[in-house]
Amino acid sequence: MNLKKEIKLGDLIKRQPKTREPGTREFPKTGSKKGGLSLGRPKSREVVGLKIGGSQLAAARVVNNGAAKLLQVAREPLASGIVTGGEVRDVIALGAALDEFFTKHSLPRRHVRLGVATNRIGVRAFEMAGVEDDKQLANAVRFRAHEAISIPIDMAILDYHVVSETVDASGAVNRRIVLAAAYRDSIERYVSAAREAGIQLIGIDLEAFALLRAVTPPADESERRTAAIIAVTVGHDRTTLAISDGVVCDFTRVLEWGGNALTKAIERSLHLSADEAEQLKRELTFDDDLTDDDERTTAAREAVRRELQTLARELIASLQFYQSQPESLAIGDVLVAGGTTRMPGFIDELERLTRVHVRRADPLARVAVDGSVDANSELPSLAVAIGLGVEEQ
Repeated sequence: MNLKKEIKLGDLIKRQPKTREPGTREFPKTGSKKGGLSLGRPKSREVVGLKIGGSQLAAARVVNNGAAKLLQVAREPLASGIVTGGEVRDVIALGAALDEFFTKHSLPRRHVRLGVATNRIGVRAFEMAGVEDDKQLANAVRFRAHEAISIPIDMAILDYHVVSETVDASGAVNRRIVLAAAYRDSIERYVSAAREAGIQLIGIDLEAFALLRAVTPPADESERRTAAIIAVTVGHDRTTLAISDGVVCDFTRVLEWGGNALTKAIERSLHLSADEAEQLKRELTFDDDLTDDDERTTAAREAVRRELQTLARELIASLQFYQSQPESLAIGDVLVAGGTTRMPGFIDELERLTRVHVRRADPLARVAVDGSVDANSELPSLAVAIGLGVEEQ
């Protein structure tokens, strides 16, 4: 998103960790200004990735100089009700919280990229052939947007990126395009909160894209991918799923389920306060072999296990929908990030319920780590922030 003149989604259409398909020509990273993008960027710069969740603020400072290096991470709780379901409810309160957060951790307020995740954003990938001129292409994509997304065009911010192009035997050019659309009011509230805190945003990106950049290990560019890259991050009140073919994010969905659902399940089952339920959840494990459990712990574990079935069903339904699409790939490992993954046995239980191979995502898969950074157990909840700081090389 170019924020100097007007709100656009130029930086939202960022390329994913990719393998290069034989016979394709990738467009330069500068994109096309005529196409409405402003993706040109220096080869070396420092970026602060900022994730605003329902219960916390998280940031990662990354320097991009040939390879990404993580210089700093920070996270702080965010008061309940300021942001819910990925939507800003109180711009002034969020601006004040961001100001305090950046001051406390001495974070640079320039070159900040913000992540967003909400069901009010639509992403589609499609092929377009027979359009040569950039201006005609922009008009054709906008026309296609009427069919491809459910957001009314007059209420939306639109942008697109040409990922690759192929030329057939007759000389006709076929372009693969990723289109994104978001409700203007949703984006404007984030921008206003950042402005309140004196933060200069260089762009807004989908959390799904950032997650893929963070947790997908670099691939051999000559390798042709046969299984999809599937990444999931479990937040406080929502879960983001991203599926990529190694070139672009083919499918993304924000599920209205987060780690707080487990806390609420314990509240209901044991009639505890929210604070008591949260504390008990932090002490739980999915290990049934423990013999020293008291009755309360056993009941809490069963409540959590039942609630986790909701997430498993949503993930299975999303994976089935993806595989019903033309040219979808096989389901590979599901990489899971987010603070909830620190719960002992969570990964194994999710694998048992979904019957697909689930493993904990590595948020440092694509970055080197400065010696001053404490690579501790908090990193799973910082995966998206780290990805937001990473520039594609």
